Amino acid sequence: MRRTFDIQTERRLQAIDITQQVSDALPADADGVCTVFSRHTTAGVCVNEAESRLLGDIETMLADSVPDDGWDHDALDGNADSHLRALLVGNGVSIPVVDGDVDLGRWQSVLLVECDGPRTRTVTVAMP
Repeated sequence: MRRTFDIQTERRLQAIDITQQVSDALPADADGVCTVFSRHTTAGVCVNEAESRLLGDIETMLADSVPDDGWDHDALDGNADSHLRALLVGNGVSIPVVDGDVDLGRWQSVLLVECDGPRTRTVTVAMP
């Protein structure tokens, strides 16, 4: 099983809760492990809490951790910072699935972290 969905981001650096879209992509009878994967080199996927202040803190931490400019890749297209921030987040996660739903902890959510927006991002949800 492999399904994709698109997310429209609104800002250059943005953490977005995509848990519901991931759940909606799963078959109702699915059990096992799914992979949630960003098909982009300047956006990532992680699991964390989707509390609004924490989402802002994630964005601030990434902005503070990687300077906006001064990178060699900027000579090509000016977005090296976005690639490096996405590298810190990672491009995908594996999540248990029980009865067609992600089996996350109480405070866990699946987050798409945009590092070069605004853009339309494609997320893949796959299970063997």
